[in-house]
Amino acid sequence: MKEMDMSPQKSGMNWGALATAGLVLAVLGTLAAAPFWASRADLRFLMEVLSYLALAQMWNLLAGYTGLVSVGQQAFVGLGGYVFFALAIFTGMPLPLALVLAGCVTALVALPTGWIAFRLQGAYFAIGTWVIAEVFRLGAAQVSALGGGSGISLPVQVVKSLSASRDGREMVMYYFAFAIGIASVALVWMLLRSRWGLALTAIRDSEIAAETVGVATRRVKFLIYLLTAGFTGLTGAFIFLQKLRITPDSAFSVNDWTAFVIFIVVIGGIGTIEGPILGVIVFFALRSLAADWGTWYLIVMGVIAIAVMMIDKRGIYGALKARLGLTILPVSRRLD
Repeated sequence: MKEMDMSPQKSGMNWGALATAGLVLAVLGTLAAAPFWASRADLRFLMEVLSYLALAQMWNLLAGYTGLVSVGQQAFVGLGGYVFFALAIFTGMPLPLALVLAGCVTALVALPTGWIAFRLQGAYFAIGTWVIAEVFRLGAAQVSALGGGSGISLPVQVVKSLSASRDGREMVMYYFAFAIGIASVALVWMLLRSRWGLALTAIRDSEIAAETVGVATRRVKFLIYLLTAGFTGLTGAFIFLQKLRITPDSAFSVNDWTAFVIFIVVIGGIGTIEGPILGVIVFFALRSLAADWGTWYLIVMGVIAIAVMMIDKRGIYGALKARLGLTILPVSRRLD
């Protein structure tokens, strides 16, 4: 009798999981085939969406699970971009390798900057990360080999190393963006499914309680800081490969690489994997609708962010999950 009662529940759960898996595979398949159905403008739009998705996932991992609210992630975006340009221009190494190394170098530079930032707490940590980013911006403006304050462009021969044709280069760069965007989601999902994920979830729920059960909270936070710095640097390297030009002001823009990212995570749902995905969709839909409104566009974004926080601090996805039990990428385990 017990088996008869349980089997329909298991069947329902399986059908739900299959439907979710089918939806995810359909979206991935559509995105993977984009170079064969999308125009050049559409590909560039999708590259920007995937780049912001990666930045949002990394900021969400840092702030949503470890409580490290950084307003200086533009430091790693810009650093990754400048390291990539230096490697691509002065060493002549293949661009895919230069992208990966730019992320690795960014993570290494985050070691000493993290040591400084972690001596600060709360709002002081947030301010400290912004100051570090400003130091990076001012430092980049002094490097004459990389254009100083006016910036530098990638040489034509470097860009053509991706492909001889323009359409071929667009396709290669799109798949770079596709790999970075999907890898950011997969990385966070696998991390949260591991023992590290249990530690992060414990820290998110209560740092004091996590310490009492043996979680080395400071070490976990620092390693997550390095991980997010490296992946953010990789994303920044790709962003400026796509732009083909880098300047200190564009590379270390707090508005483009931190404020917008925080907006995406907050309205989507902080502390969830699906939240940044939904937030990216809302952000770009709003930008397409209101981009011609001038400064009103930023005001509307601020009003929406405040309204979401006042209605439900969990964000749009957090509210949907609480009310509908909606879970697309489950990370929790249930003991029956």
